Amino acid sequence: METLEFSTLQELAQDAIDKLNDGVGVGVYGCDLHNDLFNSDYFIIGYYESEKWLTANGGCFTLIGLVQDYETDNFGQVSTDLSSSEKVANMVAYIGGETVLSESDTLQNKWDVKLSEKDIKKIVKELKNAYSL
Repeated sequence: METLEFSTLQELAQDAIDKLNDGVGVGVYGCDLHNDLFNSDYFIIGYYESEKWLTANGGCFTLIGLVQDYETDNFGQVSTDLSSSEKVANMVAYIGGETVLSESDTLQNKWDVKLSEKDIKKIVKELKNAYSL
């Protein structure tokens, strides 16, 4: 499977950090944090902006391939509308979000418990360190 460029992961990490600093994740089970950060709201809105983002972050066709591989491997079929740059870009953010959050030992150790403000601060610190932010 294709991997995302470090700069793309940095951008996704910064988006996650911004949401965490705004209180997203407090009181949420660790296993649900990825969904709250990368699936509860759009990362990018608008077809033009999405197409520009895809082009700048690896190329449209490369990232469509990433989505196809991910969904086939994880779900057995592709369900994202690959003709929609907005849906592809948001699915890429979802996929990249898994990679970003895998850098947090705190999250891995708090998978089955509700996250506290202290846990969120630790996760933010780990993401900042991992992605040089």
